[in-house]
Amino acid sequence: MTPLDLSSDVALVAVCLLTANLLLGLLLSMHYNPWTHWPHRRFNYFKLHNWTAYVALALVVLHAVLLLGVRTPVFRVVDLVYPVDGPRQPWINTIGAASLYVLIVVVVSSYYRGEIGRRSWRALHYLTYVTAALFFLHGVLTDPTLKDAPIDYLDGEKVLIEICALLVAGVSVYRLRWALHRKAARRSVRVTARAA
Repeated sequence: MTPLDLSSDVALVAVCLLTANLLLGLLLSMHYNPWTHWPHRRFNYFKLHNWTAYVALALVVLHAVLLLGVRTPVFRVVDLVYPVDGPRQPWINTIGAASLYVLIVVVVSSYYRGEIGRRSWRALHYLTYVTAALFFLHGVLTDPTLKDAPIDYLDGEKVLIEICALLVAGVSVYRLRWALHRKAARRSVRVTARAA
């Protein structure tokens, strides 16, 4: 297994973990209770949400660092940090780097949630959607062989990333509809209370 193959595999695991993290975050935002709903067990899925973020962040960094072991093309540290002038797929890699940087902001701000305040933390946490869009885009557009080959959208790795993206998009739409319904219900209760 070459460093490039390992880097691709690590990236796929990171995409799956980031997808799980986003889905857990959406459940948290809807006040999902695993005791009263499936799996009818008490467990701290907030902690699971945090750990999937930490492990995914470590895997994304490892994905980039493994590229330093690729013989052709040769990646330098500066190509990982600032990939605009990188040897292959510079703009696609810039999207990936931007995703990493936004992910770092989200994870670090979550760690300091108490110090920065709930309102600021929540605003920063919405950057998760930016991170998701960037890492899904990077994953779909990247040629895993680094030979600038045309994208095969039906390749197994691409299909996995596309399924993850559709899953996050679908649950995000459901979450938005849930929030709008909840807001309308609260407004209705207020109007009824005023009328009484």
